[in-house]
Amino acid sequence: MKTMQYSDEVLDAIIHKKPVVALESTIISHGMPYPDNVSMAIEVEDIIRNEGAVPATIALMDGQIKVGLTKDEIERLATEEGVIKTSIRDLPGVLAKKQTGATTVATTAYAAQQAGLHFFATGGLGGVHRGVADHMDISADLVALSKCNICIVSAGVKSILDIPKTLEFLETLGVPVYGYETDRYPGFYFRETEHEVPSITKEELAKIMKIKHHLSLEQAVHVAVPVPDADAMDRDHIQSIIDHALTEADQRGITGKDITPFLLGHIKDATAGESLKANIALMKNNAKVAAQLAVCHQK
Repeated sequence: MKTMQYSDEVLDAIIHKKPVVALESTIISHGMPYPDNVSMAIEVEDIIRNEGAVPATIALMDGQIKVGLTKDEIERLATEEGVIKTSIRDLPGVLAKKQTGATTVATTAYAAQQAGLHFFATGGLGGVHRGVADHMDISADLVALSKCNICIVSAGVKSILDIPKTLEFLETLGVPVYGYETDRYPGFYFRETEHEVPSITKEELAKIMKIKHHLSLEQAVHVAVPVPDADAMDRDHIQSIIDHALTEADQRGITGKDITPFLLGHIKDATAGESLKANIALMKNNAKVAAQLAVCHQK
């Protein structure tokens, strides 16, 4: 049964051993409003190409895992009603029903590994939600990263989550975490938290990936990249907004896969769009770094 379909650009890259960077698609369908989502997706792909790599945005369409999207398919994903936010557990059902699905970090990581891709850029990781002892809400992203031998580049864990518990859980799962040219783990909207991580360069990361492959270690490597300084937000300000958003979500009984879009929307409104600006900036920066890492690894 054929369930994976490559774009011509990605297929050519795989055949000719060009560096490829996978991209998730939930950020298009659920992470940003239209038309910001379309322009962001196209700009991110162009950034990767400009760095000498090939972008592979991944989504589910017509019963296939699409590895690499055309501009028309990106537009479809951004505007179609009822696009399914698809994590690993949802993948067989969405494919069987031939629904349109946007891939989360977990599903993108799985698809990237199946496609033989080694690098993946996203905005922020899912993780352990605050108050986890009461509801056990832990993103499937983390478990997927323990099984997918890729390098995932992000601006850290989304600020709405419990960052220290997420880092602890990644350690339990055997997923190494590095800061890209920084020894402080970033806070998504702001540049650094108090949590220390080993700093890494692209040359060091290339060696680590090669050695991991030689050792047959199947866990991902997480490279955390701080949001560009010009686009970073004040930590105390954004944290107070997040706390208020979490309180409102709890009062309204919003949980599960609905909570992240709700919180991000609340934060966007409360910051008069500044959080969206930071989100777009960090996504572009992550794509640039991931492409540079992929090119260095290929060399």
